[in-house]
Amino acid sequence: MQQKTKGNIFGVLAILLWSTLASTTVLVGKIPPFQLVSMSFFVAFFIGLFLWKKEKKGILAQLKIPFKNWLIGVGGLFGYHFFYFLALRNAPAIEANLINYLWPLFIVLFSAFLPGIRLRWFHILGVSLGFFGVIMLVGKDGGFSFDFEYMWGYFYAFLCALIWSSYSVLSKYFGKMPVSSVGAFCGVTALLAAILHFLFEPTVIPALKSYIAILILGLGPVGGAFFLWDYGVKNGDIQMIGVFSYATPLLSTVLLIFFGLSKPSPVIWMAAVLISLGSIIASLSLFEKFFRSHSQQHL
Repeated sequence: MQQKTKGNIFGVLAILLWSTLASTTVLVGKIPPFQLVSMSFFVAFFIGLFLWKKEKKGILAQLKIPFKNWLIGVGGLFGYHFFYFLALRNAPAIEANLINYLWPLFIVLFSAFLPGIRLRWFHILGVSLGFFGVIMLVGKDGGFSFDFEYMWGYFYAFLCALIWSSYSVLSKYFGKMPVSSVGAFCGVTALLAAILHFLFEPTVIPALKSYIAILILGLGPVGGAFFLWDYGVKNGDIQMIGVFSYATPLLSTVLLIFFGLSKPSPVIWMAAVLISLGSIIASLSLFEKFFRSHSQQHL
């Protein structure tokens, strides 16, 4: 399997894991947000330890990471979750999540500044359709409205989108760092979240069911997915992965409906069509390459 194809698959797998976040979080119960982030990323840190053991370089060798990469890694993982929870505390969840889901759009746009990548008309059209689909999916009856009372919350959510998209694009630009370095970033994120938890939150002792759910989160959407994402954006087609990221809120909603936690509506299925169509249009270059190589094989 080609490295680029493998990168695309890993990126899509990360998106699939993130789509389980809402459903899995229901099983956690009422755990304070920073405590949950700390515990989940602590599990993710053990994934890093496993990868370090496979590489047989030793822990100290794995921690010898350039300062700029520490800033990008910790800033991306911790900064995103820090401002995400601030956004949810200062604005209605629907609007905050909608603004947060600007990050796939920013990934496609920012990636145009990477060497060897340029922005084409179908990228813009595909991203636009996908974003309209997200508006229909998470908005109020197919739309949404802003309230100046929540401007700080909207600002924090916008920072979330900028931070995660910048982290993803910069991870590709500084692609020489091994994927296992994400383990170090997860460890520092867990530590910083623990400090904030003890400063600002009460500690809740989880029940057994909650411990299992936290383990699943750490291995999946709030941990393991970041290792897959790091490999995906560094080795795959970052513009294609960015567009497919719009499937995250759609798949999340479908899972909530499947488990009886939300009800289906015509708006959801209309959003599904827009998101799917946007993904196909934005990936026209991949279809062009496929048909070109297919036709050459028959000449």
